[in-house]
Amino acid sequence: MNDELPLSLDKPATPVAQFHALPPARLRFWLLVAAISAGLLYLLAPVLTPFLFAALLAYLGDPLIDRLETRGFSRTGAVATVFAAILLGLLLLVLLLIPALAYQFKSLLHRLPQYLEWFNASILPWLRDTLGVDPEVFELASLRDKLLEYAREIGDLAGGLLKSFQASSTAIIEWLANLVLVPVATFYLLRDWDLLVARVRDLLPRHIEPTVSALARESDTVIGAFLRGQLIVMGALGILYSAGLAAIGLQSSLLIGMLAGLVSFVPYLGLITGILVASIAALLQFQSILSLIPVLIVFSVGQLISDFLLTPRLVGDRIGLHPVAVLFAMLAGGHLFGFFGILLALPVAAVIAVLLRHGHAEYLKSSFYSH
Repeated sequence: MNDELPLSLDKPATPVAQFHALPPARLRFWLLVAAISAGLLYLLAPVLTPFLFAALLAYLGDPLIDRLETRGFSRTGAVATVFAAILLGLLLLVLLLIPALAYQFKSLLHRLPQYLEWFNASILPWLRDTLGVDPEVFELASLRDKLLEYAREIGDLAGGLLKSFQASSTAIIEWLANLVLVPVATFYLLRDWDLLVARVRDLLPRHIEPTVSALARESDTVIGAFLRGQLIVMGALGILYSAGLAAIGLQSSLLIGMLAGLVSFVPYLGLITGILVASIAALLQFQSILSLIPVLIVFSVGQLISDFLLTPRLVGDRIGLHPVAVLFAMLAGGHLFGFFGILLALPVAAVIAVLLRHGHAEYLKSSFYSH
């Protein structure tokens, strides 16, 4: 039997049509390979997490390296430049942003008992007299004690982590290994990214190489548009929200602004989350309903900048992923594979979206649909 694909002389077969033309034995083989690969990913998820994180950093940095090469940089020089920029960004994140967020979170926990006292003295009587709410359902006394306990625990968090590291040599070795492994793997992947892609393409069977390459290019467009563009949008929105909330005098502005920017990977989820959290914080801090107006202005301006300036230029309409699909992919990936699954969720969802679009196009052209 001839295993070659029946290609038309008039029109090349579509990717999905080529896969449909695979002999049953060969199709079962590829399905078995996919199942074994998924099983290995599940079993090796904790080990593969730093490598996948390095691969994502290399994927994000490779287009910058290609641009520098077109401007006369050598591959090594371009890799060194981009790698230094990535490393500097991660160091700034660890040394500046994370401690500031931890400080604001700790300060918020220390202020919460005061906010609860105000809520107990001002809001509960209104709820009781106006809506008939029983104040006992809130159990504020026990909640205040728990918050104070949590605040003390966070204050001792550094000491607890140090003691746990001292008590477990395995934890120390694993932490140091990941700390060294991620930048080393990122550097080598950045240097050899184009070579690795070419070798994977060369390993593909010749009769499916055009199909896989076409699907890979389309998947790259979707993944690249989302990851590179949306990460910039998320960071920009986090900065805009934090600066705006700080300008109106809101405490924990950095914590709330970065939270809203972080969850803005789903359209309007960051806006809704930010308004709700910032409104509660403003009511507790300023104890006035008028304090909600500046909060609404900050998030409205930020969303307008995102909708009309940032998203059209950085992301565009190439994503092809519904917001609900993005949210489901992140939650499902985290549930199945932990942090490894979160890193892998969006690339896998993008590839599935590409395959579904091609499958939908083939279905609309099939006799099963038209008859």
